Amino acid sequence: MIVVTNRIPVAAGHEIDFEDRFRKRVHLVDESPGFIRNEVHRPRPMKLDHQSGQWSEDSDAEGYYEVKTWWRSFDDFVAWTKSESFAKAHADRPPKEMFRGANVLEIHEVFLSTDADGE
Repeated sequence: MIVVTNRIPVAAGHEIDFEDRFRKRVHLVDESPGFIRNEVHRPRPMKLDHQSGQWSEDSDAEGYYEVKTWWRSFDDFVAWTKSESFAKAHADRPPKEMFRGANVLEIHEVFLSTDADGE
């Protein structure tokens, strides 16, 4: 199994519009062979005061949204990126001002996984 993470730096003031794009997505990836699941993570920059052990919001940090997809194999993911459905899903490009920089795409292979229920 692999996990594909797209780390996206959303510009301040565009968070709601960015999230709405995912709420209203056409779900074409969900039908792709080998697709397991999709998650969109909202950044929550936090900092730890090591002396007190207290966590607090870190207003100086700029977090990244993470769009994660789980795939049965890397080949399944590549097939998705070459499909007509992929092109259709990405045809409506967001405005450039929605972002404060370039996205970062990361691919990881799952070599160990645990669930909360111990399975």
